[in-house]
Amino acid sequence: MEKLEEKIGYRFRDRGLLLTALTHSSYANEKHGAAQSYERLEFLGDSILGLTAADLLYRQEPQLPEGQMTRLRAELVCEASLHRTAQALGLGAYMRLGRGEELTGGRERPSILADMVESIIAAIYLDSGLEAAQRFIRAHVLKDVTIGEAHRFSDYKTELQELVQRRSDGRVEYEMIGQSGPDHDKRFTFRVSVNGEAAGEGTGRTKKEAEQMAARMALEALRG
Repeated sequence: MEKLEEKIGYRFRDRGLLLTALTHSSYANEKHGAAQSYERLEFLGDSILGLTAADLLYRQEPQLPEGQMTRLRAELVCEASLHRTAQALGLGAYMRLGRGEELTGGRERPSILADMVESIIAAIYLDSGLEAAQRFIRAHVLKDVTIGEAHRFSDYKTELQELVQRRSDGRVEYEMIGQSGPDHDKRFTFRVSVNGEAAGEGTGRTKKEAEQMAARMALEALRG
């Protein structure tokens, strides 16, 4: 716990919050209620992250219209961005997973790692308030962000298709592999395959967004 606190730059008064933030539902289910999963924290952390990114955009880009702000906010806090944050902090090593999820690579799954970043944001918020949570976000998720140079919400599906066609006559296919959450806050997970081989996975609040995030992960992998 102390090593992880050093990495994230925050020391918890209630370490139980951090422990919950690291607990996947598969682990909680195996413990039959003796442990609580991070799902509720992730829900709260997502809102805090969205607020912080919106505040950054509003202050740094006074001429940016609402539609572009919405798209750029989605870019700044997307699964790929949160996944990179989790990797930089080495969060996968601290996660509590059930046996089945462990055996199927859950410790490295982008969607799980992204959710855990949001759950940690919420844990910090509940432990010390909004300012502390936003310090973590600015230091790790939105670190070194220069809005003027940020990627303006590319069509990753089109980029992936063009890249594959330039390299071969291959095919790109998308498949929904999961969905979770209540009706008012659904999350969809898609896998994209290139020439029949899995190339990336992505999660989003709509099927279209999930496909875009899967395509983005595939692009990053293919470009090395």
